[in-house]
Amino acid sequence: MISNPHLDDLLVEQTKLKQQGQLRAIPSLKHQGRYVVHLGKNMLNLSSNDYLGLANYKPFREQFLQKYGENLPLFTSSSSRLLTGSFPVCEDLESLIAQRFQRESCLLVNSGYHANIGIIPALADKYTLVLADKLVHASIIDGIRLSGCRFMRYRHNDYENLYQLLEKYADKFNKIIIVTESVFSMDGDTADLVQLVKFKQDFKHILLYVDEAHAVGCYGENGLGLSEQCDCIQDIDILVGTFGKALASMGAYIVCDQIIKTHLVNFMRPLIYSTALPPINVAWSYFLFEKLPALKIRRRHLQQLSRYVHQRLGILNDNSQSHIVPYVIGDNDATVIKARSLQERGFYCLPIRPPTVPKNTSRIRISLTADIKQSELDDFLNCLLSE
Repeated sequence: MISNPHLDDLLVEQTKLKQQGQLRAIPSLKHQGRYVVHLGKNMLNLSSNDYLGLANYKPFREQFLQKYGENLPLFTSSSSRLLTGSFPVCEDLESLIAQRFQRESCLLVNSGYHANIGIIPALADKYTLVLADKLVHASIIDGIRLSGCRFMRYRHNDYENLYQLLEKYADKFNKIIIVTESVFSMDGDTADLVQLVKFKQDFKHILLYVDEAHAVGCYGENGLGLSEQCDCIQDIDILVGTFGKALASMGAYIVCDQIIKTHLVNFMRPLIYSTALPPINVAWSYFLFEKLPALKIRRRHLQQLSRYVHQRLGILNDNSQSHIVPYVIGDNDATVIKARSLQERGFYCLPIRPPTVPKNTSRIRISLTADIKQSELDDFLNCLLSE
């Protein structure tokens, strides 16, 4: 490789990351159901967000293809939705989601990242304060920074800290937006949505923004998320869900009042300036979302697996019983070594290190899916705990 002095600073940064054991690389993988083939070895996939195990479920794929036959929806939208990239299936899916959530409206966007970097910049101004949980996803932090508004991060799931901030600043801003995930992507614990709704009722000018990316499909009688389970859908002003995890598709949705949707359509830059999702992708999302209430057995099995893993690992916190289980080791090198050992024994687990998680909390992030068998999980836990 020819040296380019203009890129020497990049090489310095990459060398530093490598020395710290934090240099990322894209793995080469082949997928075979709930297994992946990596470096010639077949491994049980414990790093996927395919929580309901639908991504490789052939009967659904076959049903979907039979439904359309040779008249498959287009493979590209070729345009932004505000130009020519909106199709009837987009409106159909938005209507279905709004109806299921019993809310006024829904807006489709290209991904959870697009949603989170676009919502706050569209809704906030210099008279807005954002109060975000310390551990919200990087996409939310990026959206907050893009907005240029005043923001603070309250201690993770510390509602006394949040209350103190609300008391201090409630009269100093025209609008306060509280932002949280419902199931946190790295710790796997859950927010107290009921308490957050109470704060919204106790203070004026508050909007509640909840990212349900890791909860949709897994919680609630109809799989609508933790907000359904907590019976507080109607009290959440901005509810974001994704299709790319439990729903085995791609894209995201925003459930909200019509006045908010109209504002997003006019001011949300990732929506306005991005080519829309392909119609075939939206049709597949519609097909799976329509089936969501009927997937109770898969949700139940996932919950059983989650409880079992937490019990085996001695994690007894009621707020940490989700399908995302952090096995915290702390040291970067030790975490990488542990992950390699598990991979050698047939389990595809990945080391999660700073800056994705705080310093000294490097971990193996165990991501459970509903197609994993109990016997496979026992083999994995025996390996995890044997060293």
